[in-house]
Amino acid sequence: MNARLPLSMAAVSVLAGLTLLARADAPAGRYTIANGTVYDTRTKLTWQQAVPSTTYTWANAKTYCAGLPLPGTGWRLPTAKELQTIVDESRSAPSIDTTAFPSTPSTWFWSSSPLAGSSLYAWYVDFFSGFTSVYDLSIAYRVRCVR
Repeated sequence: MNARLPLSMAAVSVLAGLTLLARADAPAGRYTIANGTVYDTRTKLTWQQAVPSTTYTWANAKTYCAGLPLPGTGWRLPTAKELQTIVDESRSAPSIDTTAFPSTPSTWFWSSSPLAGSSLYAWYVDFFSGFTSVYDLSIAYRVRCVR
């Protein structure tokens, strides 16, 4: 049985033998980078710029963000909606502005958003393609904190 997986536009273009569009950075002035943080002038959120190489379960991801030793207070795990605001749909592998967020791995990142009606699943964002889905809270994924 063949599993059907969603393909990013980049993957479809490669499979079809098409030329990929050039990657573009965010519009000038969208992000302000300082002291290990990235301020998003559009959403008014401040993001952790570099992510740890460690992966975390959902509960441990929330604890990690609450104790993040970066400037400012109120660091937390972002909601799925907030995490989607830094997805760059014109890119894949990773689907993020790599000038503002260098070395972002093309993998799954936890959000703080639980699946409605469930105590076992929460939403994540896949920074390979920008795809969002839910998965088991006990699985360890990457983390990018916000305040």
